[in-house]
Amino acid sequence: MNGISFKEMPWCCFLDFIKPGIDRFLVLKKILNETGLVYSVPEIAGNRHFIIAPSSSRTGTHKSPVILVAHYDRYDESPGANDNSAGVFILMEAAINLLKTKEKNWIIIFTDKEELKPGEGIMSQGAYTLAAGLKTLKLEKSRIFCFDVCGTGDTLIISTTLDYLLKRDGYREGEKTRKSLASLRNSALEAAGSLRKPKAYLAPTPLSDDAGFFRAGLAAQTLTVLPSREYAKLRTELQKDPGFAEILVNAEMWKKKNNNAIPETWQILNSPKDNYMRLTPENFPMMVRFAEALCKN
Repeated sequence: MNGISFKEMPWCCFLDFIKPGIDRFLVLKKILNETGLVYSVPEIAGNRHFIIAPSSSRTGTHKSPVILVAHYDRYDESPGANDNSAGVFILMEAAINLLKTKEKNWIIIFTDKEELKPGEGIMSQGAYTLAAGLKTLKLEKSRIFCFDVCGTGDTLIISTTLDYLLKRDGYREGEKTRKSLASLRNSALEAAGSLRKPKAYLAPTPLSDDAGFFRAGLAAQTLTVLPSREYAKLRTELQKDPGFAEILVNAEMWKKKNNNAIPETWQILNSPKDNYMRLTPENFPMMVRFAEALCKN
């Protein structure tokens, strides 16, 4: 594995984190303790979220910090290397760097219960009940960015899926949410533009924690990564059929449609194939820098 040192913290613990049958909560707690990152673990509606923040954000000096999110849960049948171990470790390294450079206006949250079981709806997501906690702390005006499936590829995708949900389902605060999403996207594009890489594009993607935040009335921007060849194929399909976005929102439709335009990276999620061999760690430093740039804009 190239691009970063898997002998240094936190990356030396990556393979332990994706072992079958391990308690990811306990392993993540151990890793955070060893990195020296200060965190809290509030339990909300039975879900345990890890919150990392500089002291100024925790004490409320900054009313609206940037919040970077990555879910740490996974399907039992999957190593979860890309979904979403890579995102967790990318944000862990970003947190270490942000503390070193004394950036203050940020919070990183590793969320529980992003993955839903059959029959569960979006309001079962950990992000849905977490949103209520953020409102209580008067953090509802924060810029929230969800890092999900960021470990395979070199092309940054800024998700437009919530636009589709706004149009499909309607929403009583739709215009307000639409403006908030536009602001988040502009921030993401500016952060990407401040780096030599990554290439950044707008496109619909599978839902992430953004769905739970959205249902609770908070705008959140999902950020993901694809190999350039897979993105090119997806873009061509979307140009031919704008309604293809509906398939991306509902993973259960993927098998029914059996559409080859769905990126392979997404097709193997939540399966045994989502292992470290499919990752592209040479691109991880790019995503760490991107996360840091979001907190500086």
